[in-house]
Amino acid sequence: KQATSRKKALDKLVFEDITPSNRKYPGIIFKQLREVGNQILNVEKLSKSFDGRVLFDNVSFSVNKGDKIAIVADDQMAITAFFEVINGNLTPDKGRFEWGTTVSKAYLPNDNTQYFQSDLNLMDWLRQYVPPHVTDVDEPFLRGFLGKMLFSGDEVLKKTSVLSGGEKVRCMISRMMLQDPNLVILDEPTNHLDLESIQAFNESMENFKGIVLISSHDHTFLQTVANRIIELTPKGVVDKLMTFDEFLENKKAGKLQLA
Repeated sequence: KQATSRKKALDKLVFEDITPSNRKYPGIIFKQLREVGNQILNVEKLSKSFDGRVLFDNVSFSVNKGDKIAIVADDQMAITAFFEVINGNLTPDKGRFEWGTTVSKAYLPNDNTQYFQSDLNLMDWLRQYVPPHVTDVDEPFLRGFLGKMLFSGDEVLKKTSVLSGGEKVRCMISRMMLQDPNLVILDEPTNHLDLESIQAFNESMENFKGIVLISSHDHTFLQTVANRIIELTPKGVVDKLMTFDEFLENKKAGKLQLA
């Protein structure tokens, strides 16, 4: 709710109301270790049901260079299931998918519970996700990544078991930045985040030179980031090269057909 009302809140601001803020913006910057090749992701006739309910069926598409794709559906569970399937965490009922060999991906799942089962402090938690290409991992290095997400001083020694929802998401973003990915998958990235974090994340995805697959209830995020919209349905996909607003207008006018 907070995220979707962001635009209304910003629209209501008048210049006189803006006073210097002590709120801090996190430094969300994704760098690619290498650029992605031409073969990125190929999805062929993927299907998944849950408890007798068809979440999505006959989903086929290929991801191209420059794509920033909003994945939408009437059923949020369909999107989460799709992301879990292409990340290898869930088996599809039918179909197949294949990642290109040059893809290095980072995933922000809707439910991050499994990542916070231990009682490690933030430094040790992040250390376990350091990728092989990163060397010289010392305390200042890890503090730097956590500091970008506003964990400073003794906060980096906090136990992961006592983190709030927003702090967990900020840890997950630190983990993603550490990967130097050329493709990011974001399932409801604004959940639990404050306005400053949402704006910083939004801007970083606009500027990111890699591939984005995103699902979000934050209208502004999708409208400013996505250049392609893929709608998952129980009967196939709608796949359009357009902005989110254009997609919504076309949908309202009944102009969208299954690919």
